[in-house]
Amino acid sequence: MANTIHVDVVSVEEQIYSGDAEFVVLPGVEGELGIYPRHTPLFTQIKPGAVRIKLPDREQEEFVYVQGGFLEVQPTRVTVLADTAIRAHDLDEAKAIEAKKRAEEALANKDTAENLAAAQAELSAALAQIEAIRKFRHRAG
Repeated sequence: MANTIHVDVVSVEEQIYSGDAEFVVLPGVEGELGIYPRHTPLFTQIKPGAVRIKLPDREQEEFVYVQGGFLEVQPTRVTVLADTAIRAHDLDEAKAIEAKKRAEEALANKDTAENLAAAQAELSAALAQIEAIRKFRHRAG
């Protein structure tokens, strides 16, 4: 398959996805990135959100939620090194909503700058996870 790129999505715990794709879309820190075969080499940080992997000869895309990390792109290979990576079908919306509520409560307490920063990071991750769940449902539905 000449018009594909190999994609690996790995977290600290495990390899989440490995295979060929027509393209990959993921959340970069400066905005959404679209990676196609023969892309210019790139190394950048990614932020929490959904990674969409368009599989060859299939209608549905593979979805993986990542909670930050790094992206390395070579002309024939994409490697996502995620802090945390969860397959879309393993995401739990109820847990994400609960995490969002806890983070909002922590933000309301405003005790120390350190705790405030941690609460902001938790809120950002929870919101990204909820958005990823909704994207997955919209595309799968």
